[in-house]
Amino acid sequence: MGHRTMETLMDDWLNLVQWPAMAVTLAASWLVASKRQSRRNTGFWVFLASNALWIVWGLHDNALALVALQLGLAAMNIRGAMKT
Repeated sequence: MGHRTMETLMDDWLNLVQWPAMAVTLAASWLVASKRQSRRNTGFWVFLASNALWIVWGLHDNALALVALQLGLAAMNIRGAMKT
């Protein structure tokens, strides 16, 4: 087995970010669909966490359209959090 560099290890970790980002996005969607206002509000904040995770992964993967989308969605999630 070859010696793995720190860059390779960091690359591997950043590639894995997409999975928690997906799980957090699903959890946020479930919360926002709740009839309880407190859960809906929490959902918007959880969506903001998912936006941050997707931005990290998108920058790492050079997926600039995804980064732009997440910035736009983050603005809408901030708006949603303020309105609930």
